[in-house]
Parts: sequence; structure tokens; C-alpha cells
Amino acid sequence: MMRLAHVVRAGVAVAAAATAALAFPAVASAHVTVNPSTATQGGYTKVTFRVPNERDDASTVKLEIALPTDKPVASVSLKPIQGWTAVSETTKLTTPIKTADGELVEAVSKITWTADANSAIKPHQFQEFDVSLGPLPETDQLVFKALQTYSSGEVVRWIDEPSAGAEAEHPAPTLKLTPKAAASGAPASATAAPAGTASDDGGDGNGAAVGLGVAGLVLGLAGLVVGLLAYRRAASRSA
Repeated sequence: MMRLAHVVRAGVAVAAAATAALAFPAVASAHVTVNPSTATQGGYTKVTFRVPNERDDASTVKLEIALPTDKPVASVSLKPIQGWTAVSETTKLTTPIKTADGELVEAVSKITWTADANSAIKPHQFQEFDVSLGPLPETDQLVFKALQTYSSGEVVRWIDEPSAGAEAEHPAPTLKLTPKAAASGAPASATAAPAGTASDDGGDGNGAAVGLGVAGLVLGLAGLVVGLLAYRRAASRSA
């Protein structure tokens, strides 16, 4: 019994150590993210940049988000945050793009939020920054490179673009974009053709099916009558 108890205690200790080892990377991997992580090409969406404070001895006092100018977004609107000042910077596009409102020659390329003395993100806290974007370009993803500045002067650069394999040490917030669904007015698919073909004969096909059904029912009743007569004959003979 004593030996079994030692084995159980050792197993519990190993499990606890493994749990702690797994939990540590989860805490250390907290980073700036964009939520939701997916949106539709050509549409408008509100995204939220979530910024956790990863330091125990400093507060986050500034956030800078870079918007790609090679895949520009025509309309960018910011939601005010109490205690934070937001400034947008625009850049002239190398190649203007056509929009529903005309030709777009410049676009927002950077947004900077700066906290006042009482609104910085303190240790073990996070803040969210809302942005309205649209129309979203026809591309697979938008990568928003971010810079997080602490009160100690440290700047953490969340700029690593997504790639196959292990997660980057400082991944940039990335918004995946999916193609727009097929319009409701699109031509009917090939699977609908058989129904249209059947209706072209004025309903004769359905009438034939009904006639065959009635004929089958009559034959079935006739067979039943013949069977009953044969049973009666056999019964009378045996009597």
C-alpha cells in the first residue's frame, strides 16, 4: 500500500509539472490580435484590436497600427476611447484605385492611439480599439503590423507576417478575407435542369405515372380475388 501511495504521489507531481509547463507558454504568448479574424471581400466590417499588457512593471501607453497601402481600404472610421487620443495618417497611393465613389488617390496608412496619464493599460489588463473598415479589398488577407509602446520606453513590434509552420514570436494581427457568396440572381445550377425538363411536357409524365399506379392497384385486387376463390375451392374439397 505504501509503495502504491508513493507511485500515486509521483504521478500527481508529474501531472502538475506538465500542466504548469503547458500553462506558461500560453501566458507568454499573449499578443496583439484583431477580432473577428475573418471578413468578406468587398464588404464593411468592424474590427477590434485587442492589446494585453505583458509586463509586470510597466504600462502600455501607445499603440500604432499600420494599414497596407498595396491593398488599401477606402473608408476607415475610429471609435473614440475615453482617455486615448487617436490620430490617422494618410498616404498617397502609387496606383489609384476605382471605387463606387470615384477614384481613390490616398488612403489611411497608419493609426496611432496615445493614452493620457490615467488611461494607460496597466499590468494584467487589456484594452480594445475599434475600427470600421470598408469596402474590403479582394485579397486573401490584410496584415496589420502593430507597435506597442510601454511606459518604460520599450517598444514591442508585432510585425511577423503569417507563414506555414509554427507561430511566429511576434505575429502581426491578420484579418482573413473570404470571397463574396454567389448573388441570389445568378443562373440556376445544372442540378435544377431535370425539374424544368419534366415540366416541359405539360404534365403528361405525371399523368402516366398516376395511370400506372391505378393499373397496378387493379391487378393487385384481381390477384387477391383469385387467391380467395382458390382457397374456398380447396376448403370445399377437403370437406
